[in-house]
Amino acid sequence: MQKKNNQIGKTVSANIRKVREKKNFTQDYLAAKLAISQNAYSKIELGYSKITINRLIEIAIILEVEVRTLLNQGGSK
Repeated sequence: MQKKNNQIGKTVSANIRKVREKKNFTQDYLAAKLAISQNAYSKIELGYSKITINRLIEIAIILEVEVRTLLNQGGSK
């Protein structure tokens, strides 16, 4: 179960980064919108920090995508 959770976390982190880059948003921009440091945001994208459902929803709103897009194992659309 732990291995599967790690894989899901990596998928979500990678999808967040892909969508952010596609929209030409910087890490600084998302960090400011989330009221966290750029370093803390970077840890989210690198998969070093676990994110809550609420934080995932906040990120999806900022990126203007549905949460399921960030959860999609096939990559972001």
